[in-house]
Amino acid sequence: MPPSSAFAPAKVNLTLHVTGLRADGFHLLDSLVMFADVGDRVTVADAPEMRLTVTGPRAAGVPEDARNLCWKAAEWFGCAVAITLDKHLPAAAGIGGGSSDAAAVLRAMQDLYGRSFPVEGLERLGADVPVCSPGHAARMTGIGEGVLPLTMAPMQAVLVNPGVDVPTPQVFKALTCKDNPPMDAMPEDGGTPAAIAWLKTQRNDLQAPAIAVQPVIAEVLAALTATPGARLARMSGSGATCFALYDDRATAETAAAALRLKHPGWWITAATLS
Repeated sequence: MPPSSAFAPAKVNLTLHVTGLRADGFHLLDSLVMFADVGDRVTVADAPEMRLTVTGPRAAGVPEDARNLCWKAAEWFGCAVAITLDKHLPAAAGIGGGSSDAAAVLRAMQDLYGRSFPVEGLERLGADVPVCSPGHAARMTGIGEGVLPLTMAPMQAVLVNPGVDVPTPQVFKALTCKDNPPMDAMPEDGGTPAAIAWLKTQRNDLQAPAIAVQPVIAEVLAALTATPGARLARMSGSGATCFALYDDRATAETAAAALRLKHPGWWITAATLS
């Protein structure tokens, strides 16, 4: 049978409210998630034994064994495959790179073998894997198992990662209040100016703790806020990737180009979120 491929888009948490802490130590979340038109790509082929090859400009340091979520996702599906991961997104960056890759493996294997992958307990692979599986705008709740698909008009954005490591456990440890209010009622016309105005009233509860761990995140947010046309700047996930929203793609592209000149060491891209 011919190999099957799937796109693994960057996941962007437009909001991330930490609403509680379970007895088992898992944090409860309430998050509005959209997906970018930039990302990685995975290809899977039937094979006698599991193997993983990582290529692309961001391949350095990405494990090619059972530590990789792509490998774990294939085991979850229940078949041995040869996986090629073409890596373009920065790793451990708050944009769900590993989880989106794993979800793409599941989608590709679903197409390859003509059967659905197990959904029950998918959050055990990673909190973001359930929401990354459809790769569609959604409200994510619980420890990641709650996924409510949403109809959202596209949003234009710039994504920036300064290339620093922000260990998620450290960020959650630095979060002083773990019982915060959930998101307010969302406008139904997602992606419009009203939606952006609503987003400004919401939060990422991990942003301040992440800045405490890596102060350069505050510099990224300030740089994004200063770009002409930026409507909102915020951190995604547990960091360090941040985003700004703009009214149109041209303004976002101009902002991204200007930021690349000032910060050539940062990962910077314009993106359409959907």
